[in-house]
Amino acid sequence: MLVGYLVYSLTKNVYNSYQIDKYIESFETENVQIEEENRQKREDYLYFTSEEYIDKIAKQNLGLINSGEEVIVLSPDVLSDDIVLDEGALTDFARYSGKTNPEQWWDFFFGE
Repeated sequence: MLVGYLVYSLTKNVYNSYQIDKYIESFETENVQIEEENRQKREDYLYFTSEEYIDKIAKQNLGLINSGEEVIVLSPDVLSDDIVLDEGALTDFARYSGKTNPEQWWDFFFGE
């Protein structure tokens, strides 16, 4: 009877130890995920409070122009394909196609 009790006690302790190890492993995995989220949020905070981001948002939303910068507004006439540029002129610039963003992606993957 004493041997049976010792085997039962040992088995119960081994099972409890196994459960504790599983809990520790799951908590360590969760800690790694939380650390990664904290790192990402810290990087986002630093980016969103940086001077470059504030300057970018001010330019996009408020029309800020820093000293020494020039704003170029191109009319649809300039962006048409009918215009012939000088041989020495810059010919590699973006053209407005009039398509929506999803249409442009569709053409990029499946179109011409």
